[in-house]
Amino acid sequence: MTRPAPVPSAPAPPALVDLPLARASVDRAAELRALPGALDDARADPRTRVLAVRDGGLLLDDDAHVRWLDPAGAAALLAVGREGAAGAAPAPEPDDAWLLLGAEDDGTRVLAVRLPDAHPLPAGGEPADVLVHLPDGPVARSGWRSLRVVGALLDAHDAGLATTAVALDAWHDRHPRCPRCGAPTRTAQAGWSRVCDVDGSEHYPRTDPAVIMAVVDADDRLLLGHAAAWPAGRWSTLAGFVEAGEAAEQAVRREVHEETGVVVGEVEYAGSQPWPFPASLMLGFRGRATTTDVRVDGVEMADARWFTRAGLAAAVDAGDVVLPGGASIARALIEQWYGGPLPG
Repeated sequence: MTRPAPVPSAPAPPALVDLPLARASVDRAAELRALPGALDDARADPRTRVLAVRDGGLLLDDDAHVRWLDPAGAAALLAVGREGAAGAAPAPEPDDAWLLLGAEDDGTRVLAVRLPDAHPLPAGGEPADVLVHLPDGPVARSGWRSLRVVGALLDAHDAGLATTAVALDAWHDRHPRCPRCGAPTRTAQAGWSRVCDVDGSEHYPRTDPAVIMAVVDADDRLLLGHAAAWPAGRWSTLAGFVEAGEAAEQAVRREVHEETGVVVGEVEYAGSQPWPFPASLMLGFRGRATTTDVRVDGVEMADARWFTRAGLAAAVDAGDVVLPGGASIARALIEQWYGGPLPG
């Protein structure tokens, strides 16, 4: 009996490369972190380059260039940020104000200086992470811009360092105490760990894996959702955190079904990038839906629908759909499916 010839499948889309916040060109120089006086030595060297970070944002010369400071200039900026009321002594410099980000090819060290947040995290009563979604406009006038807004405009050198600085800044803000005993912790390893002097435990920056997926059906329509917390018109690919004991591919299927009722079969990895708002690693996937009926959960997801390429382009052009920003992996997934850039 002659077997039928296999039906050739369409070539898989290429992997997502050069995602905005995944680009980097500077060696992290981890071997320097444990050296005694690593930060003091770097601060004493006028060649050292320093970027300023606060509130998930950066001090820039313009939207495409970090404002690089020397250690003296960065220290002066930090001193201004620590000034109290008139006549009061300035607050002492915190031990986590300086971070070692890496070293250039010529050995020049690169630091970040953490300035006091303009919008300190709430102690309670509301989710602390809501502050990472503050509008960018009010700080733009003073040279500060959110990494979410400018990440795609920076070159690989500045983007890689800025993403690391924002990630470490967020971690230090949210983890000042020991999770085992509650005692205050101090920084170590040039800003890359925190140590509890009461129980001796060491703690390192956390990264929370999250899946984000471009789900298509048999007609090659794309599934996009509108989250309940988003402003009107904002649409994006579905996403969610990987749960304990769960594989990333399982998380893709679970999140899509929980939020929209759509069943996903085949899942293919597409690429990843850090998303330090405050501590995510976005794992991008492409998924093939085996059902198309949409039933949103009404809690996290307010609406979801299937889009053709022509329909999405028309909705974007009309202003009915606002797509994710250029720094996001969601935008890359959408435009890879679409076949090119979309406006907005």
